[in-house]
Amino acid sequence: MALIVQKYGGTSVANIEKINNVADRVIKEYKKGHEVVAVVSAMGDTTDELIGLMKQITDKPNPREFDMLLTTGEQVSIALLTMAIQEKGYEAISLTGSQVKIETDDHHSKAEIMNIDNSRLRNELEEGKIIVVAGFQGINSQDDFTTLGRGGSDTTAVALAISLNADRCEIYSDVDGIYTTDPRIVSSAAKLDYISYEEMLELANLGAKVLHPRSVELAKSYNLKLYIASSFNYRPGTIVEGMDEMEKRKSVTGITYDKDEVKITVQQVPDEPGIAGQLFTRLAENNINVDMIIQNLQHNKENDITFTVNKEDLIKNKEYIMKVSNEIGSDGVEIDQDVAKVSIVGAGMITTPGIAAKMFTALGENKINIQMITTSDIKVSCLINADDADKALEILHESFELDKQ
Repeated sequence: MALIVQKYGGTSVANIEKINNVADRVIKEYKKGHEVVAVVSAMGDTTDELIGLMKQITDKPNPREFDMLLTTGEQVSIALLTMAIQEKGYEAISLTGSQVKIETDDHHSKAEIMNIDNSRLRNELEEGKIIVVAGFQGINSQDDFTTLGRGGSDTTAVALAISLNADRCEIYSDVDGIYTTDPRIVSSAAKLDYISYEEMLELANLGAKVLHPRSVELAKSYNLKLYIASSFNYRPGTIVEGMDEMEKRKSVTGITYDKDEVKITVQQVPDEPGIAGQLFTRLAENNINVDMIIQNLQHNKENDITFTVNKEDLIKNKEYIMKVSNEIGSDGVEIDQDVAKVSIVGAGMITTPGIAAKMFTALGENKINIQMITTSDIKVSCLINADDADKALEILHESFELDKQ
């Protein structure tokens, strides 16, 4: 007998027919004698619909009330799935993040899990019940609801699997696994049988929507294998595991892009020691994550500092960013939202010379201008015009022959 944690995304429970399908999949494992904990997201576009309702009232919600609103979506889906399982003749119980006692920090909308009291989960499993847990949510030190950010149900599932010392952690959505790039854009994209934690983490951070980055970080820290597959069929999926277990390292494993990037230029900042530190410290104090950074020295001893942030951070913090730029004596702020970050990722990149050059050449030969560049041992990212993003994926996928992997 194994203890299995399964996560089902919003598309997997988008309507009653799909909820019944998930119920059948959960029951199938339970009938084999396994203990099953199912983590569920909100149905379909429920979260977006809730945000739409909110925007009819305010564009600047109180963070606590924003999380209070969003956590209702998962409560609907866990109750319906539990009812579906019960209707099929099996014992089941639904639990919210607060009932499971998933304790988080106090950062609303971007909370991180600090601890899980799994005593109730253990008790319900001992009674032979299938447990259905609301993903994406927890409670903070004031017992207020918090949410873990978009895709946070992945993190819930991984954290529960670690807390319960589960034998398997399976993540199900509407895709068959991890692909070399988005198959909806590049038809020749190939499904990967295996991918390392490091590569998956980079892809997740760089725009791939298959897994939440925090879930990959947790899995890597505890050496928990993840299985990524579709909830709509039983075709083999992708295993995410440690680098030392991989048979070989590809120079480029996957390509992705992120259209949620915004380029911000703080103009004509005084060229003085500590100014850049002051700018980015103030942004960090407001929980604003900065990605690419370039500083250009001007002839009059003033700098332009350009960096990228997520569009969501810009929407929430635009006035704050303007205030900080004024505090450090800048001449103004220029914002460009028509950009995308395209990235190549591969564990073997560090030992393969010329990968970055090949990427830059391929983009240049196709008249795609590179605005900013950032690199790590296993990734190269370029900021380009948003209109070129789809074209860039196709070009790079062909250039690195990922369809032949």
